[in-house]
Amino acid sequence: MRIRKVLVTAANPRQRTLPLQTLMDRNGEPKSALQVVLEEAAGAGIEEFGVVVCPGDETAYAEACGDLRGRVRFIVQDQPRGYGHAVLCGRSFVGDEPFLHLVGDHLHVSQTSTSCARQLIATAEAENASVSAVQPTRESQLTEFGAVGGRLVGGAKPLYHVEAVLEKPTPTAAEQQLIVPGLRAGFYLCFFGMHVFEPELFHVLDEQRLAAPDRSLGLSPALHALAARRRYLAFTVAGRRFDIGASYGLLFAQLALSLAGRDRDRVLTQLVELLAVRAE
Repeated sequence: MRIRKVLVTAANPRQRTLPLQTLMDRNGEPKSALQVVLEEAAGAGIEEFGVVVCPGDETAYAEACGDLRGRVRFIVQDQPRGYGHAVLCGRSFVGDEPFLHLVGDHLHVSQTSTSCARQLIATAEAENASVSAVQPTRESQLTEFGAVGGRLVGGAKPLYHVEAVLEKPTPTAAEQQLIVPGLRAGFYLCFFGMHVFEPELFHVLDEQRLAAPDRSLGLSPALHALAARRRYLAFTVAGRRFDIGASYGLLFAQLALSLAGRDRDRVLTQLVELLAVRAE
């Protein structure tokens, strides 16, 4: 398996402006969230870039791509038919290849010298299988993410064989269906906004679309079906995800990028000064 392409979904009508938000990157340079996402992929060896957008958003998104603008292909999702449908729109771009999938409203900060995307791609290529990045997440946040249940594969890596997938489960549903042996009590493996998929996923999505053409097409039900068909893994990446659509999400993402970059000391000093003033 060799991963050459990335498919970024950014067509949610309620969140279409989030990838266009400007942040300061690790080097103190202003960039759109979309550019940060694309550069994460490029730094992991990705050669071709596809971004799924709402109709009419191509120009604004092209301007937000920075230096990668000329290498990005825009794919229009003509109607908001669900997350799974947005991924399915990228089928012709991806072709018959495995691909990296990122969401346009999540930023990632690695806790090592290896980026989160590179960690995931290396794992998928070594395992020759679809792999979703996950992060142990508190029960109180379950309704914000898709989550998986399964068993630890073993070996040195935090790698799990996925047996079930639920989208934004209730704590009760998660306790019944998504237990992962060895995980801390009150924590579940939730999606990280980063996946490597084999093209088999498109077949599953198309089957589910044809079976219920009038319903919104989700990604999690397709992944649940995929797990029943073939080897599908989850990998705990050494890093943190930041959903910029969540409350204070953009703020937390900016802080994380700043504290991982060259201006760390400056930012910390200003934070301490701000807290000191607040305490007076």
